[in-house]
Amino acid sequence: MPERVIYLQPAAPAKPAMGAPCNGCGLCCLAEPCPLGIWVSRRRTGACQALQWDASAQHYRCGMVSDPGAVLGWRRPWAMRLVARLARRWIAAGIGCDTDWEPQPPR
Repeated sequence: MPERVIYLQPAAPAKPAMGAPCNGCGLCCLAEPCPLGIWVSRRRTGACQALQWDASAQHYRCGMVSDPGAVLGWRRPWAMRLVARLARRWIAAGIGCDTDWEPQPPR
């Protein structure tokens, strides 16, 4: 398999163990979009365009959960609440880390 480079924010937390609670490392969404990310990004490979870096909290978050209006360009508050609720379910928020990608130290 060819080697692939995924750029992470230097301050991003380390990837948690499989099944451990999400800590916002962003590796899963930077590696490939989930089904919701495919719909939002309109692509099947590469980083999800909905992924957002929160500099003040020093972690990544899914924009479809944290700020769907910014991702979709929609402005109706009731629609944004509904989309955020559905997005939490679609990305299995709270279930735990499910990516088998393991970061390698830079050479």
